[in-house]
Amino acid sequence: MAPRRSAAAAAAEEEEQQHEHDGETVTTLQFNEALTWRPGKPIPIDQLLKRLNRLSKELSEMDQEAIDPNSLTKVAKEVASHQLLNHKDKGVRAYTACCVVDILRLCAPNAPFTPSQLKDIFNLSVTSIIPALFDPSNPYNNQHKYVLRSFAELKSIVLLLDVEGSETLLLHLFSTIFDGVSGSKSTSREQVAKDVEFTMQELLGVLIDDAASLPAKVVDVIMAQFLRAAAPGGGKERHDHVPIDDNQATLLLKEEPEAYQMAKNICQLYPEKMARFVSQYFSDVIVDAAGFVGKPNGHRGGDDEDDEDGHAGPSESDLKELRKAHTLIREIWKAAPMILQNVVPQVDAELSADHVHLRQLAAETIGDMISGIGAAGPPPPPTLDPAAYPPLRLDDEDRTETPVANILTTPLSAISFSQTHPATFNNFLKRKHDKAGAIRAVWATAAGYILSTSAGGIGLSREDETALVQGLAEKLADSDEKVRLAAVKAIECFRFQDIIMKLAPNGGVNKAGSVLATLADRCRDRKPAVRVAAMSLLARLWAVGTGELLAGHEAVKAALSGVPSRIYNVIYANDLELNVLLDRVIYECLVPLAYPPPRKSSKNANGNSQSQSQSQSQSASANFDQDAIRAERILLLAQSLDTGAKKAFFALQGRQTPMAGYMEALLKFCDQYNGGVMDEDADKKTAQLEKTAKYLAQLLPDEPKARSDILKFAKFNDRRNYNLIKYVIGAEHDFKTVHKALKELIKRVQSSKDPSILDTLLPLLYRAGCLMFNRSHLATIMDYSKSDKDGLGAIAHEILNEISQRNPTLFKTHIGQLCKDLVDQAPSPTSANDPIVAETLKACSSYAQKYPKDIPVDRDFARTLISYALYGRPPKAAKYAVNILTSPNDDRSMVSGTDLLQQTLKDWTYGSAHFLNKLATVSQLELLAPKITEEAEDSILNMTVQQILLKVRTEARESDADWVEDADVDEECQAKCLALKTLVNRLRSMEDETEAKEKAKPVWKMLRQLIVEKGEICKTKNTPKHHKARLRLLAAQLLLKLCTQKHFDELLTAQDFNILAFTTQDAVQEVRHGFVQKLQKYLADNRLKSRYYTIIFLMAFEPNTEFKQRVETWIRSRARYFRETKQPFFEANMPRLLSLLAHHPDYSPELDELVDHARYILFYIGLVATEANLGQIYKYAERVKQTQDALGGKESNNHRVLSDLAQAVIRKWQEKKNWVFSAYPGKVGLPVGLYLALQSHDEAQQVAETQYCPEGIDEKLEELLRAMDRKKKRKSAHDGDGDAPQAAKKARVAVPKITREPKEPRVPKPVKQKTAASSSAKAKKTAAATTPKRKKKEATSSSPVDDANRRRSGRARRTNTSYIERDDDEDDEEMLDGVAQWDYEGNSDEDEDEDMHDESSAEEPETADGDKEDAESEVEDKGAHENGAKPKATPAKKPTKKTTAAKEKNGDGEDSDLSDLSELSDVEVDEDKDEDKAEEEKDEQEEGDEEKEDGDEEKDEDVEEEEEQEEEPAPRTRRGGAAAANGRKAKAPPAKPKPTPKGKTTTRGAAAAKKSSPVPAPTRATRGRTRATAKTNDEMDED
Repeated sequence: MAPRRSAAAAAAEEEEQQHEHDGETVTTLQFNEALTWRPGKPIPIDQLLKRLNRLSKELSEMDQEAIDPNSLTKVAKEVASHQLLNHKDKGVRAYTACCVVDILRLCAPNAPFTPSQLKDIFNLSVTSIIPALFDPSNPYNNQHKYVLRSFAELKSIVLLLDVEGSETLLLHLFSTIFDGVSGSKSTSREQVAKDVEFTMQELLGVLIDDAASLPAKVVDVIMAQFLRAAAPGGGKERHDHVPIDDNQATLLLKEEPEAYQMAKNICQLYPEKMARFVSQYFSDVIVDAAGFVGKPNGHRGGDDEDDEDGHAGPSESDLKELRKAHTLIREIWKAAPMILQNVVPQVDAELSADHVHLRQLAAETIGDMISGIGAAGPPPPPTLDPAAYPPLRLDDEDRTETPVANILTTPLSAISFSQTHPATFNNFLKRKHDKAGAIRAVWATAAGYILSTSAGGIGLSREDETALVQGLAEKLADSDEKVRLAAVKAIECFRFQDIIMKLAPNGGVNKAGSVLATLADRCRDRKPAVRVAAMSLLARLWAVGTGELLAGHEAVKAALSGVPSRIYNVIYANDLELNVLLDRVIYECLVPLAYPPPRKSSKNANGNSQSQSQSQSQSASANFDQDAIRAERILLLAQSLDTGAKKAFFALQGRQTPMAGYMEALLKFCDQYNGGVMDEDADKKTAQLEKTAKYLAQLLPDEPKARSDILKFAKFNDRRNYNLIKYVIGAEHDFKTVHKALKELIKRVQSSKDPSILDTLLPLLYRAGCLMFNRSHLATIMDYSKSDKDGLGAIAHEILNEISQRNPTLFKTHIGQLCKDLVDQAPSPTSANDPIVAETLKACSSYAQKYPKDIPVDRDFARTLISYALYGRPPKAAKYAVNILTSPNDDRSMVSGTDLLQQTLKDWTYGSAHFLNKLATVSQLELLAPKITEEAEDSILNMTVQQILLKVRTEARESDADWVEDADVDEECQAKCLALKTLVNRLRSMEDETEAKEKAKPVWKMLRQLIVEKGEICKTKNTPKHHKARLRLLAAQLLLKLCTQKHFDELLTAQDFNILAFTTQDAVQEVRHGFVQKLQKYLADNRLKSRYYTIIFLMAFEPNTEFKQRVETWIRSRARYFRETKQPFFEANMPRLLSLLAHHPDYSPELDELVDHARYILFYIGLVATEANLGQIYKYAERVKQTQDALGGKESNNHRVLSDLAQAVIRKWQEKKNWVFSAYPGKVGLPVGLYLALQSHDEAQQVAETQYCPEGIDEKLEELLRAMDRKKKRKSAHDGDGDAPQAAKKARVAVPKITREPKEPRVPKPVKQKTAASSSAKAKKTAAATTPKRKKKEATSSSPVDDANRRRSGRARRTNTSYIERDDDEDDEEMLDGVAQWDYEGNSDEDEDEDMHDESSAEEPETADGDKEDAESEVEDKGAHENGAKPKATPAKKPTKKTTAAKEKNGDGEDSDLSDLSELSDVEVDEDKDEDKAEEEKDEQEEGDEEKEDGDEEKDEDVEEEEEQEEEPAPRTRRGGAAAANGRKAKAPPAKPKPTPKGKTTTRGAAAAKKSSPVPAPTRATRGRTRATAKTNDEMDED
């Protein structure tokens, strides 16, 4: 600014300059015309304009250095007169202003005007001249611009600061300029020239730079310009963005508003001055509004959780001003962060305010500042289009997900906030632990934006980025649903590339504790909003990344390959809402129905280019096969699934056929209903419709609404809609037809009177429509199965196999091609076929069973099938070939079958070429064409029995494995398995039941012997161990298969049933699991009677935790199904279970042994009992005592001991659950053949009065239940540790040699008792070996770790928390989970969140295979009631209060059936294993005394583990059992020994050996009562 000096000083300086330039001529003003007038005689305007014009020109041409200032005095006085400054003519005022600024220029630094004149001059300039600049069409625009430039360049505008009333002029000036450049004051629509804007900006900058202070209102005006970036109403829904299409993209701002830019430039040019002004401005606003003292508060876990508001805090109007101020701070940080250096500490202080709204506002502001988000809000979330094709590639620079940029919402941070204000940044990071959920939600949102924007593009340090990523993962598992939802929404802000580059390094979806894994956990969140957002986001991420997944991108695979599994596994949560969500996610995100979108044809105006483009488009369309692209996505999806998820995937597709049938029935009844207008049978038709609607409605979460919607749909009676649904569910329609029909149906329903019925129809159509496995996709799937392109061949085979079994109709259009492929690849004696062809054979076989007439019948195809039967690889190809060959069941097929048998029997000797093929052929012919094999029966029996089964050709070695994989099974073992199947198939094919029973006796005896002798059948030579394992498993499975036929089931005696049942406790895990899985399959299909459910409960000591959990969940689901259908099968199995346990080889009346049997009963009670049926179960248990054991003889009291034990367990369980006991009023019957009535009243009275359980059983049961509860709590604690799973180890136990005929036990010699002080590990190890009481128990269970660590190994550890609701009933079944567990190879300690079970069929009958007369045949109460005996009264204790823990939505703590998959038999349902905190607190409260006693357990884990060794025995099996997995002895750990309790040894007492039992007593290993010992790691490695 030019200095202002006095007139005297100026005159003196002029004289000096005159002397210095004495050679130069001083110029004077030549203009000498009048510019003012006397009142009443004004100068005409035209003359005045001319005079002012001439004066202005002359002044503008004059140089300040050569002018005589005194010559300007007169003119200066005239131009400053009121007559000119306030003249009504715009031109006069414009020229006057030009003259004034020139005079100021020439006279500088002395202004030849009085203060009042200066005030009038600036008033003219501010109110008239400068506003006129915003109208470029003004005729005097040049003069106005001249005035503006002069003020700015010469800085003469600073004189305004000295004028009286300058504050008003300054406010008017700033407001006018800002409003003018923004267009709000412009009188025309013409844009203001940029040079004018720059000059105005310079003018304002001069004023700011020269001013010692600015009026508050002026600062307010400057600050207000930054709010021009905010959208109207901004701040209310700042995260909701409306999608913008390409046509609207041009409407977005490409640059900031002019006034915004001007204010930003001013702040950047004068940061120090503006920092002072802004600091004072925000200090006034924030301090006045907040009125708080910076008191640290707001951390979670404070003393007063409820006092979130602290002091009264600011009012609503104050908060409104605060929000405005904070919005302004965000935008200023984005535009000119350097001026906020004194404001940030004020916002930081708000983070510690007592008032929650202040902390929330401060957290939002700082988060946005770090992210570079301004007043306009965050950028719109990136588009993750799952239907886009081709899919996104990370290295594709041309195709990005970023939408058209809006400059106002583009995050930008000029400086790093974390480096500029580190203390504030750290304080912000701590807000993630704020006690207020709203603030934690704000923090999660802010963290997402900071990471996704890379802190406004400035970048983050590695430590800061890691802290934010970990914090985001924590917020995904927060206890507040709003926080979890905010965290999920925060991840939606990331571009796909950012997900992979920023979040994926923290771990993929399979790494516990990572962001993506925790996000996947939210798919099963108990709050619908959270799980919908999480599941859809995950699915879209996977769909967008399919391009990179197919390309094998390692980072993308590590991050997202597990997404489909996590999504599909939610089906095991058994939640109807989740099932509906899963359907939508599958068909709208994972494999969208619109994927891939059709190609758009390009339009060109030029004819030549158009024709050329059309030819290119046609060639591209030829390579663009929508069906093939979609099939590839399906294959990739299926390949990405783990075992459980794949099972769910196939089950979901398997339900399509039955669901389509239900929908067809619905359409049929809707058609008959005719909108309610019926001529006849109206009631019947209405009832049929309502029944179908009721059934379909139960598959959906809101059953009343669903039922109402279906009936509304029927009343609409829209025939077009009926036809469209038929197109959707018809297997004969291609995918294009199905998709078009579905889209049209959706549009029609949405435009109907009640569009809400679409919420019901759409899930049903997703389940019934041919959307995933469509005939359009089969060609591509078959091509992939042949070529193995992209490694998808294996899954293509699985899908073809699944389709062939569940829906072979889809092959209808491809069967010709399949048969042609078989002919082309037919094997011969010299050339083998590709093993992959066996899958094609299997598909044709399944199709031929349903549509035999569609199979070619020509001679060539028959010869091809014979070739496959004789020479096909693998040998199972022969089975499928025979199935196809015999499927027509006509004379021609019989001739072909005879021809095949003749060729098979030719030179049929063991070990001949293709021997297994011939054996498989004979086996299948025995089943499908028994008439053909009748003549060769002797030859077949000789080969199968004498040459194969009764001979051992492979030498048995001690080093043989107990089990080998299917691919490694040798030819002899395969031959023996096929021989057994041949014998059984021969029986199954017999139509005469009497003949079948007669011929079944030797086969039955052989199968029984294989089970009893553990797979050994040869009397002259030992069979290899893995052969024996296979044979006894197959024998047990074949017995089950035979028992699915009623006449064979009658042959299974109670003794044989017990022998078969003990297969569930085989020493080899694969045998146990294979048998149980087959049993589950037959039971779920209702092919076995209900008594076989008893066998499942012997799984109580199963050491494989994962498999045991799946079995538990399966039992719960079946129990719930039977409760809903009013079939008390499980309750009626209590007597069978007690009988089975009474004749268990491990039974002993000793107290500690009975506790083990109590575990079986607890296993049963925990899975079956509810408050409603507890009385009935108790009645069954009580009724058993009043009988004789039909299997053990009159002297056997085993069943009575177990009856008393069961009653005691039920009482303890009732007390634990706080249930109200209701005595069962009806009579209960007992199974025929297991129990007999008592003979007399005296005997009945004596039995009723006798307590058969030993004293102390109540205390033992209480200890057992407490140990179970303590274990639950410890497991819950370990779940949060997040440790990596430990390496799996094998537990090996010495398996005793089998003795075919059990000998009398030796009389034991006295054993010298050792004191605790003299006991040693060696003594403990050899306790069972030194003259045991029973010969049968020679081996001890061993484990590679000590008891405490072994128990601990079973505790799953989780780093995340699930929010699916669960009650404590489901937890109580885990009493054996992790008790002395062994770690088997292939099993991990990693937490398994999901349990599975085989689902029941949809149409289960009233009774399973007429099982009522068997399961419920009553042994009437003759023994007890007719003889006058009074049964012992039920000592049930009534609790003081009734807990509601068992009244969760799934019933009394049971898993609910997967209702929409109820027609399937192979789907398992999972329960969530997360502990409920409230229930834990309740348990701790109830067990306060126990906690006091064990108060030092956590301090000294060794002491705790020693105590538990007496409470938690090892998992038990029979005959060596699962614990005796591999037969190796182990050394005892160097642990402190315990004294042996009085009256108890480490082996069974001799009393149990004397018990008579009809079950053959094979030699068996100990079941874990002798403490397992461990080897060191080095010793294990050496072995």
